[in-house]
Amino acid sequence: MKKIEKMKSRIALLVMFLMMFVSGYAANNELKVGMECGYAPFNWFQNNDKNGAVKIENGYCNGYDVEIAKLIAKGLNKKLVIVKSEWDALLGPALSAGKVDIVIAGMSPTPERKQSLSFTKPYYESDLVVVVRKNSKYANAKSINDFKGAKITGQQSTLHYNVIDQMKGVAKQEAMENFPSMVVALSSGKIDGYVSERPGAMAAVDSNPELKFVSFEGENGFTYEKSELDIAIGVKKGDEELVGKIDKILEEITPEQRKGIMDSAIKNQPKTDEVGENADGEKTFFAWVAFFVKNNWKGFLTGTWNTLFISLTGTIVGFIIGLGVTLVKNIHTDERTPKLKKIILKIANTIFSVYVAVFRGTPMIVQSMVIYYGSSKVFEWNLSPMGAALFIVSINTGAYMCEIIRGGIDSIDKGQFEAAEALGMTHFQMMSSIIFPQMFRVILPSIGNEFIINIKDTSVLNVISVTELFYTSKAIAGTYSKYYEVFIITSVIYFFLTFTLTAILKYIEKKIDGPQNFEFLEEVAEENSQNVEISGGNA
Repeated sequence: MKKIEKMKSRIALLVMFLMMFVSGYAANNELKVGMECGYAPFNWFQNNDKNGAVKIENGYCNGYDVEIAKLIAKGLNKKLVIVKSEWDALLGPALSAGKVDIVIAGMSPTPERKQSLSFTKPYYESDLVVVVRKNSKYANAKSINDFKGAKITGQQSTLHYNVIDQMKGVAKQEAMENFPSMVVALSSGKIDGYVSERPGAMAAVDSNPELKFVSFEGENGFTYEKSELDIAIGVKKGDEELVGKIDKILEEITPEQRKGIMDSAIKNQPKTDEVGENADGEKTFFAWVAFFVKNNWKGFLTGTWNTLFISLTGTIVGFIIGLGVTLVKNIHTDERTPKLKKIILKIANTIFSVYVAVFRGTPMIVQSMVIYYGSSKVFEWNLSPMGAALFIVSINTGAYMCEIIRGGIDSIDKGQFEAAEALGMTHFQMMSSIIFPQMFRVILPSIGNEFIINIKDTSVLNVISVTELFYTSKAIAGTYSKYYEVFIITSVIYFFLTFTLTAILKYIEKKIDGPQNFEFLEEVAEENSQNVEISGGNA
């Protein structure tokens, strides 16, 4: 009975472990909708379910897009699941890889996007404006040609950025990833303005009173096809059946209902009333910091825990991978070695060399995109974000650990290898009993350094929607367009983690080294003999 119970517990642990890697195979009743959750009033991140917000990883998502998604999910008789994702991933990889079923993210059906995505009928219509500072010389502009000399930008891969070419005499800046980052750049004076749709501009001005948006009439505005500014829902290319079903649902939503939903979204977007003000009525930096800590400490805590879990697991598993690879690569062969064994070792060494070269020679952020989306598209492996993160960090760390361990082995005197072989030890016995104990002390600082690097490098995993610390911080910052204040908190957390771990690792190294003050055995023996003589003489 004990054996059966033990086996059951092991099976249960195995199932739980596999569930971390695989998700979504049996979720046919779910409608997975991708959006940024950082583009108010269309979609934003918040900490509670107030005003009908939908639960996402490490928080809630709300806005105009969420309300439209609810209506579509209800019409399709499916459960709504919001998948927070980066903008670039929403433009293709998320849909083609099956991570989401549709994209509702304030996206216009441009000719370029139509080449890789299918689109529904518009679910919102708008116009283009320019957001500027109230005290700017461009605040009273009447035409798009009144911005001569201004530094203007827009969101990358959007119509907003392309139409800047119509503004005569402006200094077109590099496109930016999202609207919160543009608000920060505008508020800090890095740019003079950015192109936006009217609802997004209204939301930005509502959260940042120092800003305003400039609208244009008739020929004084931008020239574009109306269809280019219509906001539609993205669907996987060729899935016309789903497009047709969604179009029928959208037709049932009247213009009055859409206007009401947008008005509610603008009204319900997160407010900053709790932020303290100074005597001049200004919200201070420290007041903002206190506001974010008070209202988002659970999110920061969850993000920190996930960061530690991913980096620690990745470091441990990576060390095991690196150790195994290095042990195999260090197996010596000679004329007495069987031919088959030589062939197998040669093939294995070639594979391991390629593995190390590839994963040391490519950025982790690229590996994340390729493995997470590529595995789903090519092999139909629906990895969960957390499972993919653990796998990516582990194999990436393993490649670096191979070189660290190799350096540790090379630091051991060759005579010890020869002595072990002379005693008839196997390769495993020699490495485990003689080489590894000495090597471990040498490479321990490098292992600790790799652990600390992993803590920081987990931030790149936000591109595959892993809810680590950076992902959480970005969502919070995007909601209020306050990057500096939020990321000061994030920086403090990262520094605390790395500083604390560095201190712990130094303590462990000191313990392994043993006492710094020691005596030679000969001196101890001589001292003991003298004590015996003295004690004998006294007797």
